[in-house]
Parts: sequence; structure tokens; C-alpha cells
Amino acid sequence: MVAHNDVLHESHRAPVPLGPDSLTWQIFGSLYFAPSGLFLGMVQNMHPGLGAGVEYHSEIQDEFYQRVLRSAYPIVGVVFDGPRAEQTAREIVNYHRTIKGTDAEGRRYHALDPGTFYWAHAVFFVQTLRVGELFMGGLSPAEREQLWREQYQWYEMYGMSMRVVPKSWAEFQDYWNDMCENVLEPTRAAWDVYRLAENAPVPPFPVLDLLPKPLWEKMVRPFGARFYQFVTIGLCDPSIRRTMGFTWTARDQFWFDRWCALFTALNRVTPDEIRYFFPRIRAGRRRARGLRPATMSPPEAPELLWPTVERRDDPKHYCPVHADHGSTAATKFRQLTGF
Repeated sequence: MVAHNDVLHESHRAPVPLGPDSLTWQIFGSLYFAPSGLFLGMVQNMHPGLGAGVEYHSEIQDEFYQRVLRSAYPIVGVVFDGPRAEQTAREIVNYHRTIKGTDAEGRRYHALDPGTFYWAHAVFFVQTLRVGELFMGGLSPAEREQLWREQYQWYEMYGMSMRVVPKSWAEFQDYWNDMCENVLEPTRAAWDVYRLAENAPVPPFPVLDLLPKPLWEKMVRPFGARFYQFVTIGLCDPSIRRTMGFTWTARDQFWFDRWCALFTALNRVTPDEIRYFFPRIRAGRRRARGLRPATMSPPEAPELLWPTVERRDDPKHYCPVHADHGSTAATKFRQLTGF
């Protein structure tokens, strides 16, 4: 583990990507990350500046599944792309350059404001902490601090100002508590994310798009929405629940604990190829084990996830039109699946 002073003294060195020896690689983006998706989006968007950017610049309501899955490719790439991770991170920064304006309260916002951009990352980090702690067997105090050090290294990939980043695990905890207590708001964007589960259409993907609409609307979606919203509230700090007006009882906590125990048990018996199924993650893990050529580009989002044609030239959208999707059947398969 890197000593605290070493982290500070090395802050001007070239960013070093996380690798398979990191704890973040074991947790971030795994199958058991999925139940925490609404928590991530809601809490990120409770930041006034970030929430305004999403409210005025996002089209997630129009392409829910495509946007979420498409965005996951570069986001997890910052962790799993190895030598290419810094390039991936800088691409993400570039997508945010035009997201700026004035919110309904007259406050100016910019997605690349250092405090706003770091908040988005901080929630990814806390999501990783909570998933590791609650859904994947728990974390020791040393492992929590290790994850903090790794998120510092992870954030260096973006080339953003590090002056807003807490310089110790203890400082981060103070920062997080202060943000939750004094900065976060029940923004429209936060509520929109929370309610996405209630309005989500039938997924437009093979097999799933054959699901009868009445079955989806009367059974599948209502159960899924209740489950995701329940887990989301369970993952929240008490101060976040108060700000959003959520109620949480001892009975809720009892059932939340039961779900956590179930996820932990399932995590122990889930094979790695299933637990780390996402193509960009699978590719990074296989590359690190020598099972995928280091010269092979990481998988990019397939065309069915791209923005609509009229939005593909918008600089705020990740749209890998010119990516290497494979020239032979074998490479196309590997680029689609991450093998």
C-alpha cells in the first residue's frame, strides 16, 4: 500500500493506471454493481451543478438503455484499459466541455468545474465502497483506505485539477459527509433518475424486445422498479434520505440486510466470466492475463447503442463510429464480447 505522503509527492508524476492487483478491479463494474445503478445516478445528480447539466443537456429519457450501456464503455475503460486508460479518461473529459449554462436559480454551472467533475467520481468511489461492503462480502478498514488510495490514482487519469480531491481517507469522509449534509439538493435530475425505473420501456434488445408489453407494464417493470428503488434508498446515507424525503424503517433495514446477504452469497459462487461479463471489463481482465493481445483495441459500444443519427456529431456524445470493430468474424466477435 502506498503511504499517504507518497501519494502527495507523486501527484505530478505521469498517471499510472489501475491493474489486476487493485481492489477496485475486483469490485468496480461487476455483476453485483447492477443493483446500485440508480443510487449512482441519483446521488450524482443531487449536486446542483451536475444535476443542471443533466437536466438541460441529457437525452437519457429518449434512449434510456442505450445511453446507460453506451456510457459504461468509456467509464469502465478508465479502470480497465491499462496503457490506454489515460486516453480513455481524456476522451471522457472532452465529452463534457460544452455542458455549461445557468440553472433555474440563476447559478452558473459547467460540467468541467473541478468540484462538479470530482463529485461525479466521488460517487463512483462510494458506490464501489458500498458494493464491496454490502454485496460482495465486506471490507476491512485497511481495504476501505486502499480503495480510497486507488480512487485517487484512478482520478489522476482525467488530468483534472487535484486541488479539490481530499488528500487522505479521513479527509474524504469529512468531504462526503459535508456534501451530503450541506450541498446536495433534491434536484429535478435526481428525481428523474430515481423514477426512470417506473417509466422504463421494454428493453429494445434481442429476445427481450419480444416480451409482451402488458406483461412488462403489469408485472416485470413494477417489481423491478420497487426493487431498484428499495435498494437505492438502502444504499443512501441518512442525510441523503432526509434531503430526498425518503422514509426508511427498521423493517426496511431488515429486508435490505437480507438482500445484501443474498448478493454476497451469490457473489461467492458466481464464475468470473459471468461476474465480470461486461465486454470492456472482460477484455481488460483477459489482456492482463495474457489471453488477449495487448495491441488489440478495447471493445467499443456496438451500433445498436449509438445515439440517433442526428446526434452522432454532437461532441458531448460518445459515439465510436470510427472505432475498430473487427475486420474478420473472429475479431468482430472478440470486439463485441471482450474475449
